[in-house]
Amino acid sequence: MESSAKAAGHAVHQQLIVLPLGLFAMAVAFDVVGMVTHDGRLAFASYLMIVVAVVTGLVASVFGLIDYLAIPIGTRAKRVALLHGAGNVVMLVLFMGSALLRAGSYDNVPGTLAFLLALVALVIAAGTGWLGGELVGRLGVGVDDDAGLDAPARLTTRISVPRGPR
Repeated sequence: MESSAKAAGHAVHQQLIVLPLGLFAMAVAFDVVGMVTHDGRLAFASYLMIVVAVVTGLVASVFGLIDYLAIPIGTRAKRVALLHGAGNVVMLVLFMGSALLRAGSYDNVPGTLAFLLALVALVIAAGTGWLGGELVGRLGVGVDDDAGLDAPARLTTRISVPRGPR
């Protein structure tokens, strides 16, 4: 099932999720290293990474929703996509909570709750990332209809929102 939102021939959602996922993972890693080394600069960098990742994650979610709306109702792909999307909403809320909790602290050093929220959110991100892989790799969501080892290059850019029930 081809993506409804494409840029330069590729699904936009799949292109955009890389940045927030990487930033979320690095933010937690910076928190851990910052706690071990007592280096507040790493906590501040982690805070900034979370803020940027939440914003870019919200942008990516718009394109994920566009693709979700195109998946036919009653399919396994629709159920997996719903779980994937709902999990990502929870993950974004948890990371936002972590950022808000550390916003007023010195050097944005996370307290216990802020760190735990980020850690739980990262575990959820790993699960929703796996679900996203299931959608693309197993269920063919966001994969060109004529995909294959010798498929020709296409540089189409478009966004199409389906009409009618899906």
